[in-house]
Amino acid sequence: MKSKAYEFDEIANGTFLPIYPIIAQQIKEKTGIDTGKCLDIGSGGGHLGLSMAQITKMNIIFLDKLNDALEIASKRAHNWGLAKRTTTLLGDVLNIPLEDRSVDLCISRGSVWFWQDQKKGFEEIYRILVDGGMAYIGGGFGNKELKEEIDRKMKLRDSEWPRSREKYVEGNTVQHFTTILNGLGISNFEVSDDEKGIWVIFRKVKN
Repeated sequence: MKSKAYEFDEIANGTFLPIYPIIAQQIKEKTGIDTGKCLDIGSGGGHLGLSMAQITKMNIIFLDKLNDALEIASKRAHNWGLAKRTTTLLGDVLNIPLEDRSVDLCISRGSVWFWQDQKKGFEEIYRILVDGGMAYIGGGFGNKELKEEIDRKMKLRDSEWPRSREKYVEGNTVQHFTTILNGLGISNFEVSDDEKGIWVIFRKVKN
């Protein structure tokens, strides 16, 4: 029996496929970072990280706790001609197996709802960022039109959509994330919630 990684990837590589280049472009424009190391957290099959690799000079690290997901991401990187700029890393956001101040950009779409301890996850991300490094974490569909198209297609697969998605996202509000970041002493941040989805964006300020 195949793991959940294959089920998630089927959707990511089908219905959700158009959103990743859009989100990657938004990340690039917002952060202004296009060189160095980029960590794709909860990468799954690697679509967001690979989309970043296509429009930047960054080296991408796929972090996931499922070996199957990393195998899928590795194969996709090879198929996309990006294997030389990508590596895989088995691990969890709560204990990222990387050194302090070793990553320039941390990105993640759709994983934050499943973190067992969001405060610890953000603390770990802040730890591994270089001074001036940035994080772009959350979930969204790129734009309103893509969201409407995905909602239409997903309803054909899942009669409970979008309620089946909302049960995971419930409680992840602007105030919720603001409280977490304030509690960690992260000062240079913004949390947005609009047609692009909810995104937590912050920069590591040099002490």
